[in-house]
This record gives sequence, structure tokens and C-alpha cells, in this order.
Amino acid sequence: MSFAPSRSSSDPVARALDAAASTLVDAITAVSATNPVVLIDGRSGAGKTSLARMLVARWPLAGRVQLVALDSVYPGWDGLDEGVELAREQILVPHARGLIGVWQRWDWDAAAPAEAHAVDPSLPLVVEGSGLLTPVTARLGDVRAWVDSPPTSRKNRALQRDGDAFRPHWERWARQEDRHVARDQPSRLATHVFAVP
Repeated sequence: MSFAPSRSSSDPVARALDAAASTLVDAITAVSATNPVVLIDGRSGAGKTSLARMLVARWPLAGRVQLVALDSVYPGWDGLDEGVELAREQILVPHARGLIGVWQRWDWDAAAPAEAHAVDPSLPLVVEGSGLLTPVTARLGDVRAWVDSPPTSRKNRALQRDGDAFRPHWERWARQEDRHVARDQPSRLATHVFAVP
């Protein structure tokens, strides 16, 4: 779902995301770095993508900010862990070392890697996606968010957004998210935890 809430929005989801974005803006400002890294994790449909887009739109620092959505990185419906590892190797580690990172977009229709994208280490970076916060990746993020939302709400939003493309794979993907949550305890690795209705 895409949200463009105002501060007076009557939509409780929009209000929660608006408040979360404001909190993250303050946290980014407090980091006092020119190229901070923000990691946003949460289960499918929780509001990660909407929060990341709102954050980029309100970015508090001068200049451009880079946004990478792991939906463009996961190598297929069984690729949650592999996608996170690709993001770590190709995006987060190079950025932390001051090197240009290069990652390939996954073409879901062709079920194959597609074009390459570069990540500039001199620019700030927002990465969002399910499975992102692990004990290894958390060390590479200055600001780390876990977005939580009730299962029914998440499923309704995800299927409304992605429809028939996601419906047959919902349980398959949810099992990978369950493993991530049990193994990595992402809410404990986050600097900020947000509840979205």
C-alpha cells in the first residue's frame, strides 16, 4: 500500500506510519553523519515500504538518499535468507567500507537476475525488507526499525497490494519470516519498534 498521510489523517495506519517516520527523522538527525544507514525490517504487509518511502520524502539531511527494497533483491519465493545475505555482501558491507556496492535486481517474471545497480558509499542509505535485521546486519545500520502489525491486517494489505502474484506464496513466505523472527529476534536488534494497526 502507498500512503501519503497528513498529520491530521483519520486513517490509523497512516497516522502510525507518519509518527514512525517523524521518529526516524529525529533519530537520523541525532546520528550526526553525512551518510547514515537505516535498516527497516518487518513481516510482509507490515508497512516497511510505505515507511521507507515516507522517510526518504522527509529526509532531514542535505543531498540525495538511496533506497533499496529487498523485494528487488530476493532471488525468488524461497529466497528470504539469500536475499538478506546478498544485501549484506553487495550493499551494506561495501557501504560501510567506503566502497561502491553493486547489486543485481531480481526479475520475478523471468525468475533470473536482471540489471545491476550501484550504491554510493558517500550517500545515505535506506534498506527495507523482511528478514533484514540479523545479528550481522544490525552492526551495519545506524538506525534500525522493526515494524510490527497484526497478521490479519498484514495479510489484507499485502494481498491488496500484490494480489494474485503473492496469494499462492503467502504461507511459503510467512514460514521464512517465522524462522527469521525466531532465530534473529529482530525486534531486539532494532533501535526503534513501531506498531502499525
